[in-house]
Amino acid sequence: MRKAAFAGLALLLGGVATFGSPATPKPADQGPRTMDEAVDRVITNENRLYAQIKNYSPLVETYIQNLKPDKDLGYVPGGDKYFLGRADFSKGVNLVSLSETEGKGKKIFSSIGNFFTFAMQYLPDGFLQMIFIDTNGFDKQHYKFDYVHREFLGEVRCLVFDVTPLAKSGKGRFAGRIWVEDQDFNIVRFNGSYSGGGHSSWYFNFDSWRTNVQPGLWMPTFIYSEEKDLHYALSKKLDFKAQTRLWGYNLGHAQQEQELSKILVEGNAKDDTTTANDLSPIQAQRSWDRQAEDNVIDRLQRIGLIAPKGEVDKVLETVINNLEVTNNIDVEPEVRARVMTTTTLESYTVGHTVVLSRGLIDVLPDEASLAAILAHELSHVVLGHRLDSQYAFFNELLVEDKDTFRHFGFARTPDEEKQANDKAIQLLNNSPYKAQLGNAGLFLQALQSRQKEVPNLISAHLGNRVPNMPDLQSTAPVDPKQNPQKIAALPIGGRVKMDPWNDTLTLIKSKPVGTVAEREKMPFEVTPFMPYLTRFGVEGATKPIAASAATDAKPGDATKPN
Repeated sequence: MRKAAFAGLALLLGGVATFGSPATPKPADQGPRTMDEAVDRVITNENRLYAQIKNYSPLVETYIQNLKPDKDLGYVPGGDKYFLGRADFSKGVNLVSLSETEGKGKKIFSSIGNFFTFAMQYLPDGFLQMIFIDTNGFDKQHYKFDYVHREFLGEVRCLVFDVTPLAKSGKGRFAGRIWVEDQDFNIVRFNGSYSGGGHSSWYFNFDSWRTNVQPGLWMPTFIYSEEKDLHYALSKKLDFKAQTRLWGYNLGHAQQEQELSKILVEGNAKDDTTTANDLSPIQAQRSWDRQAEDNVIDRLQRIGLIAPKGEVDKVLETVINNLEVTNNIDVEPEVRARVMTTTTLESYTVGHTVVLSRGLIDVLPDEASLAAILAHELSHVVLGHRLDSQYAFFNELLVEDKDTFRHFGFARTPDEEKQANDKAIQLLNNSPYKAQLGNAGLFLQALQSRQKEVPNLISAHLGNRVPNMPDLQSTAPVDPKQNPQKIAALPIGGRVKMDPWNDTLTLIKSKPVGTVAEREKMPFEVTPFMPYLTRFGVEGATKPIAASAATDAKPGDATKPN
């Protein structure tokens, strides 16, 4: 039985999807001659994917915002839920939670009574289920396929079909539209819902995307879900938007392959035996602390929580360098920057490594706001707020993935946070960003005004929440509405995109959108995904990665529960 994404308290939809046996594919050189043969190829490839995906255990992140009406903005966040886990497809659709740190058991999302008087639950397994069309009978015996037209998704030309379940084919079948790339006939997008939820569970409208991560391999990457006016419990109503992201399909393997491909030259090694190689006590302590720092970063990268070094790190390090140069800061070892792959807004230091989450970078509106966050974390380094050196012992890193957030923690004390805030203001006032600090103040004001509505978005896993910095907020304009085009914060997914295969990050290069209406600003809000799809390895094409778009979109029609 298909897992719903939402259920009433104590009425959780049970059962596990059964993966069908993959059909034998046709030879690659035998292309379909008719649309009926094309549908056969689509069915074959889809069932093959269900078998292939059992070999992978990607990270899965679902972030949900409940919506409430607003007379000026239409709908705004009115509460949120967050889940981070690792997928286990070996026996269906299962998740091992990383974000649930209290207690054990299967109720990963606690009851959300702060939203409703009648307790309800979101089911993260139900959202993950949306990466599959139908694992228990996606074939012509259960579905009708109607060709619609051809359409480009990014650089990928697709055949588009409407898919409807046949009569008496059973509950939980997909109803909606699929996009099929026209070279190998893999499904790259499907939009719709599952049918027949009943009174104890609900299936939601969703838009599910896949990206070409390896030759011939299209893997689930993004899911956007939205519901408006979903009625339950007599007079109660649910409105929400949700994003689900998958990444880390090739965790650990990429670095191993790079190490094996390195050419080590030892013949010209220089003999330094006559030089002084011993370390002073201070140098030894610095080296020990650096080892602890490197151990932690490497461990977090191996489980997919820290992205590999890349272009986004260089942007952060450039801003840090601007702060250091203008304030005559010279610390050893040098300060580095890395990016945490999660959506939650947080920042912290691991020794001399400054870490910002992908979600935080996403919503920052400009470089001055980024500089304010980095100045706060740099201040921790300058003030000597150290990392626990126990992590220099490798046995301290041997923890299961599900215990990561319980084992590692880099939050600072309130006194250390206040010291860093005071020092950060000093650094910023001497920096090239001094004239733009009002923008950073607007961002912090916007975040503070939304904190009651998005508590899970701003709840840090490893570090502290975004620093408050009241002195910086006082620099913001008294009336931000004086400039209608001023954007205090971006929607989620506004700046950074991630390769789901190797976790590398790049900055979004989107065209200017022109005049932005007040309702289109959507600070800290969930928005639909609109990936620009490319084929893997095509010369001149961008990498097969995508990010959410800030434009509004509605899911396709879907069968509603009775």
